[in-house]
Amino acid sequence: MTALTVRLPDEKHRRLKALAKSRGTPLNRLIDEVTTLMLAEYDMETRFRLRAERGMGNTDVGLSLLDKAAG
Repeated sequence: MTALTVRLPDEKHRRLKALAKSRGTPLNRLIDEVTTLMLAEYDMETRFRLRAERGMGNTDVGLSLLDKAAG
């Protein structure tokens, strides 16, 4: 496990501590959960962009597949 030092304004730190306390979790776990969510969002965006690139120029095929699925 790696330690990370982050400089935050005092007010933001205070609010994050209050949020963690309200959720009944340590601040470290809260930050870990937030970074997990951000990484998942990044991964989803990356997958979407790759799939969009792969489908470029195949609009007609995609629309025909949607028509077929619609019945």
